[in-house]
Amino acid sequence: MTESELVREVAQPLTGSADDYGALLELIGEARLVLLGEASHGTHEFYFERATITKRLIAQKGFTVLAIEADWPDAARVHRYVRGTSEDPNALEALSGFRRFPTWMWRNTVVVEFVDWLRGFNKDIDPKRAPAGFYGMDLYSLHASIDAVLNYLEKIDPDAARGAIRPTARARNWGDLPAGNRTVESLFSCATAGAIRRDHSHRRDAGGGTARTYERLG
Repeated sequence: MTESELVREVAQPLTGSADDYGALLELIGEARLVLLGEASHGTHEFYFERATITKRLIAQKGFTVLAIEADWPDAARVHRYVRGTSEDPNALEALSGFRRFPTWMWRNTVVVEFVDWLRGFNKDIDPKRAPAGFYGMDLYSLHASIDAVLNYLEKIDPDAARGAIRPTARARNWGDLPAGNRTVESLFSCATAGAIRRDHSHRRDAGGGTARTYERLG
């Protein structure tokens, strides 16, 4: 069998109907993790279809965590918007924190529409069901991420904030190293993990849970 014949055998045609991805959702089944990629950045068709699949995963499969390849602080602003806790008047403004190149990766019309959809979905969701969140996984904006952690700690645990100043200061000094430097990542990750663990312990003692901990971080 040639490669083209194999593609024809396994490919699922897209007709624009509401059930285009029915077979895909059936294949996903009860999986807890679904990874969505793209063959190129900036291609409208990939972005549109990815958003369509994501909507169905949230609405029909109950997914609540959307973790994207984007800077954490910028995505956190969008997270607050879709959860209804933001002062941003609209999705475009909520996405305005994405200023690093390439800004069009997340500040584009498809994502604006998706963010508006997600906010509406969370607003109308059954109170017994957990709302969906929008989370960034990257730390390219090293200094902005450090500031976000320190500002958070100042509010909930000033002692932890003072303890985090030294390692984060070292990370700032090394901020001009290439992205992905393991030493810088390690320093910042340790400070962040300490903040999460400390706040989780506080919330647990107060009767809260992990979901609330991460919601506050967002």
